[in-house]
Amino acid sequence: MGRWKVAGGLITRGAETLLVANRRRDGRVDWSTPGGVVDEGETPLFALSREVHEETGLKVDDWSRLCWTTEVDFVDLEMHLLAEVHLAESFAGDLLIDDPDGIVVEAHFLDAAKIDTRLTTAPVWVAEPMRDWLTGPWDEIRHFGYRAMGRSPAEMSAERVS
Repeated sequence: MGRWKVAGGLITRGAETLLVANRRRDGRVDWSTPGGVVDEGETPLFALSREVHEETGLKVDDWSRLCWTTEVDFVDLEMHLLAEVHLAESFAGDLLIDDPDGIVVEAHFLDAAKIDTRLTTAPVWVAEPMRDWLTGPWDEIRHFGYRAMGRSPAEMSAERVS
């Protein structure tokens, strides 16, 4: 079974949270927190800081804590995803979209209502934890688990398992 780990960042400015638009290979666009794959030999926070800077131009000075983890078993693809989402303590810089991977095409600080609208195109394992967070951030680390069936994004369905 293939395994990969990603890290995402909750970066807030007042009542707004940063989301990025990701253009996928098939042309779809979905929104998520900034972040990306944790490469071999990297810690999640190192990878997260690198990815946020690459995707948005922002430099996070400090990550305050882990907010949630998400695990997805892609049954038909024999893949497993582990995602960690961390809250930024402070950051500097201006938004500048220059993703070397060419995936992130937009970034905006959005209020909860606009985030909810943008999450309609996101996979349930991205949207559900973010929506839960926006209804009232919590102090403890939460875990979200999903089983996804299907071989392509167009036919993918998922159910929550924990």
